[in-house]
Formats: sequence, structure tokens, C-alpha cells
Amino acid sequence: MKYLKQLLTAALVVSALLVVVVDGENIADIQDQPKIPPARMSAADLEKLRWIEGTWRGTGDADKHFFERYRFENATTLAVDSFDNEKLEKVTDTTLFELKDGEFGGGSEGSRWVASALDEKSVTFSPVTKARNTFRWESVDKDEWKAVLKWPATADKPARERVFKMERWPKQ
Repeated sequence: MKYLKQLLTAALVVSALLVVVVDGENIADIQDQPKIPPARMSAADLEKLRWIEGTWRGTGDADKHFFERYRFENATTLAVDSFDNEKLEKVTDTTLFELKDGEFGGGSEGSRWVASALDEKSVTFSPVTKARNTFRWESVDKDEWKAVLKWPATADKPARERVFKMERWPKQ
């Protein structure tokens, strides 16, 4: 989650993850962006996200692997722990995604996202505060999922997307 989170905060989960800051865009661009309403959820709905539990190695268009652990602390809180390396000896950061007042969301460094869609195979997060991008965690199978980050076009940048492959770690 550390590397994915750094990409999100510097450019998202965990995971993962996975957090991004404004990405150099001005506040007017963010305010002009259409707001996607958060999905109303309950603790029972979050059971659909249990597939993400575990320790993962992230790859993709990143220049190095990153390592994250996704774990439910309770029925309404998903913690995403980041690690420096594959030895998983020290948690370097933890991001919490919490269900509050029917909204499931999280973030860091002033940025915040809430879940706008959730089903048995994926969850999509939309920006709320100091963020422009959406991100989606999509299950591929029991040992793999992917994080898809999308930024809308602006006056001076085209829309863009980054995809990270998350593999269960260590490999069995």
C-alpha cells in the first residue's frame, strides 16, 4: 500500500491500499468536476469486499514492487497496512477505510474518497476532498486483483489511467 498510496498521494489503497493529492490542478478544476454520489452501505454490504483481505505484492506501471496488507479490523473498518519490502517486518503506514453514517470511505493527507459502487467483485471510490481521481479495486481471482486509477481530462491534460496488478504474497 505504501507505494500505491505514494502514487495516489503524489500523483491512491492500500493497497492498497491505495491515495492521490490534487495532482497540480487548481481548485476550480476540482469544483467543476461532476460529483458522484456515495453509495449508501451497511456493515452487511462490506462483506462483499472480504475477497481483498490478505497480503499483496503490487506491480504494474510502477517502477518497483510494493507490499500491502488489507484487513478488516471490525465489521465496518478496513485497514490497509504498507510495508517497506517483501519481508513485511515493519508497517510503515496504515490507511483506514471506515463506514460512517452509511458512507464507506477513507484517505490521507487531507484527501478523501467514498465508495460510489460496491458488488461482489469490485468497489469504486470517488473523490470527495482534495482529490480528482477515482479508483477501483477489481477482483480477478482468489490470488489476484487490480487497482485501476482514473483521472479526468483538464484544460491542459488528457484523461489518464494507471493499472496496478496485486498478487497474493508470498506466493504459495
